[in-house]
Formats: sequence, structure tokens, C-alpha cells
Amino acid sequence: MRVYVAGHRGMVGGAISRKLTERGAEVVIRTHAELDLTSQADVRDFFQDEKIDAVVLAAAKVGGIYANNTYPADFIYENLMIECNVVHQAFAAGISKLLFLGSSCIYPRAVAQPMREEALLTDVLEATNEPYAIAKIAGIKLCESYNRQHGTDYRSVMPTNLYGPGDNFHPENSHVMPALIRRFHEAARQGLEEVVIWGTGTPRREFLHVDDMAEASLFVLDLPDDIYAANTQPMLSHINVGYGEDVSIAELAAMIAEVTGFRGRIAYDTTKPDGTMRKLMDSGRLSAMGWKPRVSLQQGLAETYRWYLAHVEGDAPAEIRV
Repeated sequence: MRVYVAGHRGMVGGAISRKLTERGAEVVIRTHAELDLTSQADVRDFFQDEKIDAVVLAAAKVGGIYANNTYPADFIYENLMIECNVVHQAFAAGISKLLFLGSSCIYPRAVAQPMREEALLTDVLEATNEPYAIAKIAGIKLCESYNRQHGTDYRSVMPTNLYGPGDNFHPENSHVMPALIRRFHEAARQGLEEVVIWGTGTPRREFLHVDDMAEASLFVLDLPDDIYAANTQPMLSHINVGYGEDVSIAELAAMIAEVTGFRGRIAYDTTKPDGTMRKLMDSGRLSAMGWKPRVSLQQGLAETYRWYLAHVEGDAPAEIRV
């Protein structure tokens, strides 16, 4: 089976590519230099030339709050173009099976917790990433519309916060998990007595290891048609993928301090904003179909720190606490 993974250099796309290879699939990949997914002609030629059996669409323009606020036009344009080109040209090439990866930001800003699939399009979005969220919603609706009109089998999964090997540990534009790993690691190495974290530490977040996300993605892609149809609706077909539990930022910080060997104080700058107080996915739909995560947060943190040491810092510890 030849599977094209769009976005194979990203954390999730890379994990899915590894899992597919382990299963014996032939993974087809292209770098951005080899294939510009925002170019309709390039994407058309690619799908017409290659004999692809299925597509995993994990490619996207992503960034933090600053990037989303500064470049909203880039975020909505590039993501819409990628989705439209890949979905339509896959259909035009006769590819009936596709998996689209979205984001938890598709849900309204003020939404009941945990977030259910039915909450989609029920209220206004978070303003800071609205263009990106709208593009992701459009991706879901593209898949549903081609299914309804053309009888394709295009499915969508919406992950919670992901972490793991291949994450972005940039000191300025990384997400909370890798940002804290880097900060506590540097504090431990420098012998600092204190690490200060923005906010009160009380907001709660859910984290899913990227290998679990890869397994869940292929689980959904492989679901028999009757089981998938019994658990979704033609116009409400996306499936949440989460860990099922959340932790406070304070709890997360304490766990990362333990893993990295930081023994100083953890302080909180309460003059800084907390952000959304809770973001937890309701993954009951996926659980009912038989999938559960396997990597605990403690195990995942230790593995991610090992990867950080080997690939970012260029060394490895004698022992990591789990």
C-alpha cells in the first residue's frame, strides 16, 4: 500500500510515517522544495504521476499566538490552499481514502468541558487564532462535502495538545510542554535557584504523546466503514483524539522539574495572564470504537527529555527519573 504523508517533517507526520513503515506500507514523501502544496498545478501533477492508495494530510502552517496575530492572512491562505489542493487533487486522481489532521482550536472560545465534537460551529472562536481555526474547520467540511457528493472515504481527526520526539523546543515560539522542558533543563544545568512561570499555575491542559496520536490516526484510517458510519454523521464526522485526563500547569511544571533534575523553587508571576483555564477533549467517540492511549504522561515526558538531550543539546544523561 502506497501512502502519501503530507507534512512528514513535522512531529505528527513523522510519527505517522514511522508507524506506517513499521506496518509494511510504502510511505511516499516530498519536501516543500520538491512539492509546493499551495500550488494547484504542482499538486495535480504529483497525484497524477504517482500511484497513491491513501493520503494522510498532516501538513499545515502552524505557530504560536504571536505568529497567528502577526500573520493572520498567511495562516488562513496557506492552510486553505494546502487543504483544497490536496483534497481535490486526491479525488481527481481517484484516491478514495484520506485522513485529515485538524486541531482542538476548531472549538468555540467559551465551550463546555470536556469539548465534544458536537460543539463545532456553536459559538465564536478564540480571536487570537481564528484564521487558523477557520482553515481547519474548512478542512473538515471539505472532507465531508467530497464524501457526500462523490462517495469518497475522507476522515478527520482532531488532536489535543501533542508532545514527544520531534517537538519544537525553540526558546521563543514553542508550546508550553517543550518550553518548560527547555527552561527547567537550562535552570538545572546552570544551578539556578528559581524558575518563574507565567500565571497562577492553575490552568489545566491535556497532553497526548505523538506516538499515541499516530496510532489513533491509523486506527481511524483503518476503521471498517460500518463502524465508522455508526459512530459519526455525514456532517459531523470528525473524531476527537485525547489522553482523557488533564493536569494543571503547576503539576506539569513539578513533573518536568523532577525529570530534568531541577531542585530549586518554582515561582509564578501572577501579573501575567493564565489564558484559557481548561482545554480538555471528550474522546468518548473514539474510545467507544476501541482505541485507548498507551503512553503515560510520566513515561512520555522522560522519553521526550531524552530526545531533547540527544537532538537539541547533543548529549544524553546517565539516568532520567520517571
